[in-house]
Amino acid sequence: MNEAPVLVVTGGARGIGAAICRLAAASGYAVCFSYRQEERAAELLVDELTSEGRRAAAFRGDVAEPDAVRALFEHAEATLGPVAALVNNAGITGRIGSFRDAEIASLRRVLEINVLGPMLCAREAVVRWQERGYPGRMVNISSIAATLGAPNEYVHYAASKAAVEAFTIGLARETAASGIRINAVAPGTVYTDIHAAAGEPNRPARVVARIPMGRIGQPDEIANAVLWLLSEQASYVTGAIVRVSGGL
Repeated sequence: MNEAPVLVVTGGARGIGAAICRLAAASGYAVCFSYRQEERAAELLVDELTSEGRRAAAFRGDVAEPDAVRALFEHAEATLGPVAALVNNAGITGRIGSFRDAEIASLRRVLEINVLGPMLCAREAVVRWQERGYPGRMVNISSIAATLGAPNEYVHYAASKAAVEAFTIGLARETAASGIRINAVAPGTVYTDIHAAAGEPNRPARVVARIPMGRIGQPDEIANAVLWLLSEQASYVTGAIVRVSGGL
C-alpha cells in the first residue's frame, strides 16, 4: 500500500461526512470522498486537507448507481492507492411530515440513497478486499431514528436506517472470517444541513428537550466514534451498532 491507508467516505463534502474526512486525514488516512451536488464545498474540503499536507480526492457521483460506485473506487485507487476502509455516510431524509403525505418519488429516492447505496458500496469494497485477502474496515452511518421510528417526521427514513443496521449485522457476520470488520454508528440529532434539506432548519431547537443529555450533537462527536471503529482499538468489534445520541 502507499504511505497512508485509503479511506472512502460517501457524502463527504459537508456535515458529518466532512467531519469524518477531516478527522480521518488528521489520523493518517488518505481520503477520497464522494458528493452529488456540493461541488464548491467538495473543492474547498480537498483544498483544506491538501494544504495541511494530507492526501485527498473528491468524486462526483450518485451512490445509488452501480457504475458510479465502481468509478468512485477506481478513482480512489488510481489517485491514492488500494482502498483500506469505507464509511457509508451518504443519506437523505425526504421532507418532514406525516407518512401518508409522503410522495412515492421521495420514498423511492430515500431507499435508493440510504439502502441501495450502502449495499452497492459495501459489495464493491468487500469484493476488492476478499480478492486481495485484505482485512478491510467499514462503518455504516445509521440513525437513532432506526429504533425511535421518527413518527410524524420521516418514518420512511427510519425504516431505511433500520435496514442499514440489519445489513450491517448480517454482512459483518458473513465476512468476519475474512478478517473484515463492519460496524455502524447511529447518531442522534446533530447540527448539520440535513434539517434544512428536510424542510425544517430549526428542527434541533424543537427536539432538544427530548434528549436526555439536554443538547444537540456535533459532527465531530460522530466522527470520533467512526474513527474508533475503524481503528485497531476496536479490533474485536464487528456487527456492532454504536449509538451516539445523547442518551436516546
